[in-house]
Amino acid sequence: MENFALIGVFVVLGMFFRRLPAFPKDSAQAFNIFALYVSLPAVILLKVPQIVFSPEVAIAAAIPWGMLAFSAALVLLAARLSGWERSVTGVLLLVVPLGNTSFLGIPMIQAFFGPSGLPYLIIYDQIGTMVIMATYGSFILATYGKQGALNLSAVARKAVLFPPTLALIVGLATRSWPYPEKLVQCLQSVATTLVPVVMTAIGLQIRFRLPPRVFTPLAFGLTVKLLLAPLLALLVCRFLEVNGMVVDVSILESAMPPMVTAGALAVVAGMDSDLAVAMIGIGIILSFGTIPTIYWLTRLFA
Repeated sequence: MENFALIGVFVVLGMFFRRLPAFPKDSAQAFNIFALYVSLPAVILLKVPQIVFSPEVAIAAAIPWGMLAFSAALVLLAARLSGWERSVTGVLLLVVPLGNTSFLGIPMIQAFFGPSGLPYLIIYDQIGTMVIMATYGSFILATYGKQGALNLSAVARKAVLFPPTLALIVGLATRSWPYPEKLVQCLQSVATTLVPVVMTAIGLQIRFRLPPRVFTPLAFGLTVKLLLAPLLALLVCRFLEVNGMVVDVSILESAMPPMVTAGALAVVAGMDSDLAVAMIGIGIILSFGTIPTIYWLTRLFA
C-alpha cells in the first residue's frame, strides 16, 4: 500500500504542477516521451531476461486478445441499441479494448506484485496490447476515422519501431548473454524514473470538465473496461482452474484504464474528441479505486 500511495502522490503533484506557470502546456507530452524512449525500454531490458517461457506465459499473451473480442462485441451491441454516432462508436471500439498496460500498468503491478510480476506484464503488453494496437487499432482508425486523417502505414511503422518494442527485441536476442554489472546498474537507475515520470505526466493530463452528451457512452465504456472485462477474465480463469502470478498479473492488466495513445489517435483521426479525452482522464481517476478492488477479488477467489 505504500507503493500505491506513492503513485497517488505523484499524480497529485502533476495536477498541482499543471497550475504553475513554470510548467508549459506541453509538459505532459515531454514527460511521456521521456518515459517511452528512456524509462520504459530500460525496464524491459532488465526484465525480459527473467521471462521463463512456458505454457503459463501463453496465458499472459492470450487474455488481452480475449478481452478484445469481449469488449468489441459489447461496444458494437450497445452502439446498435443506443444509436450512437460512428465517431462515438469508433472511440469506444478503440479505447475500450486497449488498456494503459505499460505506463500505468508497471507502477500498479509493482505496487501489488513487486518486481517479480513485471516479466508477465511485458508479455501482456508487448504481445497483447501493442500487437492489438498495430493491427486491430489500425483497422478501427481506418474504418471510423475521417478519410485521410491518418497515414496508416506510418502508424504501423511506428508500432514496429516503438522504443519499448525494440527493447523487447534486443532483450530477447541477448537472453543468453548476461549483462555486464555496470550496464545493469545503469539500467536500474534509469528504470527507477518510470513511476515518478509517468504518474506525474498522468496528473498533468487529468481534466474534469465533461459535456453532458458523453455521459452515457463514457459510463458504458468505463464500466466495460474497468469492471466487466477483468471480472470476466477472473471468472474464466478460476472456472478453468488456471492460477498463479501470471494469471493474476494478466487479470489486473486487463483492468487498466484506456490507453493514452489510443485516445490521442482517436482525436487525430477525427473521432469524438470529448469522449476520447474523457475516457482517458476519468478512466485513470476511477482506476485508483477499481484496480485495488480487482486485485482484492483475485486474492479472495485465489
